[in-house]
Amino acid sequence: MIQALSLVTIALVLTACASTPTEPSASAQLMATKGSTVTGMVKFTQKGSVVLVTGEVRGLAPNTEHGFHVHEKGDCSSGDGVSAGGHFNPNGKAHGSHDLGEHHAGDLPSLKADTSGVASFSFESSTISVGSGVTDIGGRGLIVHRDPDDFKTQPTGNAGPRLACAVITKS
Repeated sequence: MIQALSLVTIALVLTACASTPTEPSASAQLMATKGSTVTGMVKFTQKGSVVLVTGEVRGLAPNTEHGFHVHEKGDCSSGDGVSAGGHFNPNGKAHGSHDLGEHHAGDLPSLKADTSGVASFSFESSTISVGSGVTDIGGRGLIVHRDPDDFKTQPTGNAGPRLACAVITKS
């Protein structure tokens, strides 16, 4: 009788674990554009009302800063990243800094490469989402630019050519 009760308890616990909803997530495998060696991996995890963005980008020039944006289209077919379109901006906002005031949903904090040309990062964004809503980034493009974002020039931030491109894929 005790063994049967234990098996029922274990079965209930396993069922509860299996039915617990997981947080929506997505990932992006950055591939170098023509003439670039920049690659990386980025993970997006919905945590309540914010998205945790973590990742690492390699092949950047040492000690440099780079514009980093979600773009409209999940299309890297052009070889130079231009096929990904402009910044993802479903709410029609002006371009700006992720950390200050109004900005495109796709305006992310700039990447900062270390002395080895690697940018490791972890930040939260309340202007994008994973899984639902107009700000859902699933199927969109992710771009690393050559230059720092000036956060002023409309609508691009004057961040220069695209060094790496990825399609954001829901997990």
